[in-house]
Amino acid sequence: MSNDQHPTDDEAIQSLPEAVRLSWGIVKQPRRGPKGELSIAKIVDAAIAIADRDGLSAVSMSRVAGALGFTTMSLYRYMTSKEDLLLLMQDKVSDVPIPPESGQHWRDEMRAYVQACILVFREHPWFGDIPIKGIPIMPGTLRIIDWVLRIMRDFPLNEFEKMSFVLLLSSYARACGLIARDMALSMRAGNSEETFNGQSYTAAMKQLVTESGFPNLHPIVMSGAYTGEIESPIGDDLDFGLERILDGIEHYLETKRRM
Repeated sequence: MSNDQHPTDDEAIQSLPEAVRLSWGIVKQPRRGPKGELSIAKIVDAAIAIADRDGLSAVSMSRVAGALGFTTMSLYRYMTSKEDLLLLMQDKVSDVPIPPESGQHWRDEMRAYVQACILVFREHPWFGDIPIKGIPIMPGTLRIIDWVLRIMRDFPLNEFEKMSFVLLLSSYARACGLIARDMALSMRAGNSEETFNGQSYTAAMKQLVTESGFPNLHPIVMSGAYTGEIESPIGDDLDFGLERILDGIEHYLETKRRM
């Protein structure tokens, strides 16, 4: 196609990956078989249930088919690959309930967004195991992005600044979500919170982290702050970090308004 030609609307839609078209309901459902006995939604829900219980590695087209009482070939009439299934699973759990506009302060709304994202990682530990392969273009993920943009609707920012803040908040939520996920999995495996936080190893760390070998870390370890030996005056580390991000956004907004 030459530079002065543009794809038609239908060509643009058909150029999307199949999983994306499935998520938007663009791909027609198979007509064979009793009406309503199988659907994209049923397949995705069954796969999510397996992954929640046994992990992402347990998800296969054959196992999902078996859970639904169908042959593996029946699933391939609805989607062409396991990769498509994983993307549909990812989008389904990203479609979290979005609170109505309430007139809350924007900081409270952004906290709610980050907490909702973190909860996805806690409720679906496999979620973070699916790699990010590009910008979000599936409806479930786009709805939650639309939520954050709603919070910033009246901010004195251009579109690029708003999307950069979406990335900042989402990246922090992902980092916190993975930590929360890993801690929950560690607890489920029988480890204690003290072991996960390193508190059980405080005495050993104080011997191993010497002043000569780790001149900057040594005073932190000796104070008890590294392993949580003493109560933190700043509260939860991840909450503290989020508040500093929100401080930065607020400072940037004040700067923009003075311009």
